[in-house]
Amino acid sequence: MKHILLDTHAWAWAMTGDTRLSTAAIAAMKQAEVVFISAVSLFEIGQKVRLGKWPEMQPLLHRLIALAEEQGGRLIELSPQAGLLAATLEWTHRDPFDRLIGATAITRSLPLVSADPAFDDLANTPKWPGRIW
Repeated sequence: MKHILLDTHAWAWAMTGDTRLSTAAIAAMKQAEVVFISAVSLFEIGQKVRLGKWPEMQPLLHRLIALAEEQGGRLIELSPQAGLLAATLEWTHRDPFDRLIGATAITRSLPLVSADPAFDDLANTPKWPGRIW
């Protein structure tokens, strides 16, 4: 795959060398020409750190943008099309971060690297590029 999108946890695990990162995910990241990270992931990490739900990311919080660049990742903004699609997707999953990241994968035709099987429910959604794990 030439281009992929990382789910927030996949990016965080890649930054921290977490062993939960799958072999397929690691291979996809190494083989991709471009690894995209949604700006939504910055918000998700920041929120979870602020709420005390992801304390291990606290030391990295203020370096996230620089770390993405150091890793060779490309941060992408949330497009109006992805924002609207996230709100209107026929998908029972309620997590707003996942909905925005899933919609970004669809609107930008980017396979999503994610451990979250909830994304598999999008398999019948038009233009869903698939999940790698």
